[in-house]
Amino acid sequence: MINKLLIVGCGLIGSSILKKVCKKKIAKKIFVFEKSKKNQRILKRFKLKFELIKKMDKKISECDFIVICAPLSEYKKIFLACNKYSKKNILITDVGSAKRDTITKINRIKRKDINWISSHPIAGSEVSGPLNGNENLFVNKWSVIIKQKKSQTKEMKKILKFWKLLGSKTVTMDADQHDKIFAITSHLPHLIAYNLILTATNFKIPNKDNVLRFSAGGLRDFSRIAASNEIMWRDIFFNNKSNMLKVIDLFIKNLKIFKSDIKSNRKNLKTKLKNLKKVRQKIVLLKQDTSKPDFGRI
Repeated sequence: MINKLLIVGCGLIGSSILKKVCKKKIAKKIFVFEKSKKNQRILKRFKLKFELIKKMDKKISECDFIVICAPLSEYKKIFLACNKYSKKNILITDVGSAKRDTITKINRIKRKDINWISSHPIAGSEVSGPLNGNENLFVNKWSVIIKQKKSQTKEMKKILKFWKLLGSKTVTMDADQHDKIFAITSHLPHLIAYNLILTATNFKIPNKDNVLRFSAGGLRDFSRIAASNEIMWRDIFFNNKSNMLKVIDLFIKNLKIFKSDIKSNRKNLKTKLKNLKKVRQKIVLLKQDTSKPDFGRI
């Protein structure tokens, strides 16, 4: 059991952690730091046992374990506060979606005795905020724990245990591998979703409202993740910039090939679509989706 836990940022992920930790009594004492006054009001309505703190200051010194659930652009401020107030050998993890550049930047300013082992629970959603928090958000979902050269076995075991207590399956990998994988599996799809909405709004048609009014399943389902938090995704795109630029170039290359096939190669287009359908089926077989996802439909 954790003695005193601090959750920094209590949107979707932070509030889901809070609810699960409270239910399973994973920590004796829980502190929550949340900047948004709106979110503070919502959190106060939760019938959960925790203390809401308004500043990252002396309260940090009481904590043994910190989970950062804030946007990547907030990390520097958070770690500077931890440098000033946290106890020696404190254990910190986070839930950020871009790792290599973030770890490099923070390690330059982080106090040496702070034990930071970065995590990434693959359990997000297009909805945000504490009202959408779900104690079962992490159940049977992957949580990636980042291996660093200086990662200590004892601290790594604690982080792995923490995510398992929340219901996650865990895996370890290095930051470079993480960022390459999630550039293609998560970051590029979000960018495409945003661009799809942009394309729909730029599409030249006499009555533009009809494009959105008659959104078929394709536009509606594919653009779902464009409802995600804009600050979070701005930070992810910038903090995984090198990998993002590579996968964008690859996507453009393949899109040009599809364009060429649509123009003049009917047979090749059919074969390609059939083969790619098989890849989609593999995702279902790996239990990363169902064969009939409802995408929130009633």
